[in-house]
Amino acid sequence: MGYSKKYLPLFLGLAVGAGVFLGSKLDFSSNPSAKLFSSNAKKEKLNRLIDYIDYEYVDEINTDSIVDVTVNRILENLDPHSVYIPPEELEGITESMQGDFIGIGVSYYPYKDTISVINTIRGGPSEKSGIKAGDRILMADNDTLYGEGLVRDGLANKLKGELNSQVQLKVYRRGTGIFDVVVKRGKVPLQSVDASYMLNDELGYVKVNRFAETTYKEFKNAITTLIDDGAKNMVIDLRDNGGGFIAPALKMADEFLGDDVLIMFTKNKKGAIENNFATSKGSFEQGKIYVLINENSASASEIFAGAIQDNDRGIIVGRRSYGKGLVQREMALGDGSAVRLTISRYYTPTGRSIQKPYANGNKEYFNEYLERYKNGELQSADSIQVADSLKFKTPAGKTVYGGGGIIPDIFVSKDTTRVGETLNYLLRSGFIGRYVFEEELDKKRDFYNNLSKQEFQETVTISDDFAEGFLKYARKRRVEIQLKNYQSQLKKYLKAIMAQQLFGTNEFEKIINNDDAMITKVLSLSKEE
Repeated sequence: MGYSKKYLPLFLGLAVGAGVFLGSKLDFSSNPSAKLFSSNAKKEKLNRLIDYIDYEYVDEINTDSIVDVTVNRILENLDPHSVYIPPEELEGITESMQGDFIGIGVSYYPYKDTISVINTIRGGPSEKSGIKAGDRILMADNDTLYGEGLVRDGLANKLKGELNSQVQLKVYRRGTGIFDVVVKRGKVPLQSVDASYMLNDELGYVKVNRFAETTYKEFKNAITTLIDDGAKNMVIDLRDNGGGFIAPALKMADEFLGDDVLIMFTKNKKGAIENNFATSKGSFEQGKIYVLINENSASASEIFAGAIQDNDRGIIVGRRSYGKGLVQREMALGDGSAVRLTISRYYTPTGRSIQKPYANGNKEYFNEYLERYKNGELQSADSIQVADSLKFKTPAGKTVYGGGGIIPDIFVSKDTTRVGETLNYLLRSGFIGRYVFEEELDKKRDFYNNLSKQEFQETVTISDDFAEGFLKYARKRRVEIQLKNYQSQLKKYLKAIMAQQLFGTNEFEKIINNDDAMITKVLSLSKEE
């Protein structure tokens, strides 16, 4: 950094002041309160002080880094969900929440110093141009994409580009050799609906992984198809869905609630209340609704679950949700960065806030998640701590509680063996995927590429040797996992990731959900009612 540690407190103090100054530069042009951020003498003083440090201080100081530290420190002292987004992260976050990006539409990873196509996005540019799973992309225009110097982080930028721009790829395919293909870049969807299919003749299932700009459209298409397939009741799976935009959650809830029913309301620092009501657009206002949640379901997921629960519209199944009831707005800081600032709280229709306490700081706030493991809450509903002062009643007289998450109507305990957690970790890390690709699919590409979904489900089985081979594969790469006594679960995950690479997330979820505890509970409930 170029300065003595003894000056750090001074710089942090100055940085706090600089953060106040930066606050005056926030873009509130669309807000009538913008006049509050006009220039004044105090802000000019802080601005001048930063200039003195920049131009006159004896040591070289990166004032940009001071400002970044300042913004983070200020936000940390507000609440756990007001955050600073640096320029280098903002584009990726924006793409994720928009629900699409401009690219060629392939899933890939570097394998033996080449770009190996795992699968192509259905209907995307690469599929239309004839790219297939198992192909190796060797070059993109004049950029070489193979060799020992292959750097994964830069690959996406070489394949992305302007909408409708063309990229010439040099591709290797086993049995065909090297050939050229031109791909016109297009919008590539980032799916937020992982799966939608019928659990039985009357029960439809939809899994939503986040709430992005495209989520409602995806969701609407999914339930419309399920209704056409005969769905009279619905399961909405929001497990591990950390939230996102509120608007899609409101529109989703609207599909199930009657006209003018309150979905939720927000309240800002001045006490101004904004109500959100259902409209006449609902397409599924009569059938039974089951909502699956767990300890990782947060924010917009909790808005949806709370609206269904508080209006006595359906049954919430699972474990207590995360407990995030704060609403953020993203505001540009003028240099490519942004701040996501909490501007209000949201409340469920009965008036309860499900935001868990954060007065004791961020560390304790995030550690509360781990406390649920320790106090037994994830194994027993009786261990969930509730306060009578936060008791509310639904229109039908059901008792619900505020103060930290949505408490389910039907509790389903977490797997105490933690095998599922281990397997999910291996999935997220890509470890299982690499094994399946390298040791099976890539070696028998012609066979697997010619299988239909039904043929795959009916004819492909995971052998003991293939499951044992994964454990050896892991040990060879110094990954120690204890799954020898859980071979059936391991086989299920191996087949599921194989299905995902061949056919997409829908087939993956079908296999993973087989014998799933929460879905089994819902199937049982649906028979009883």
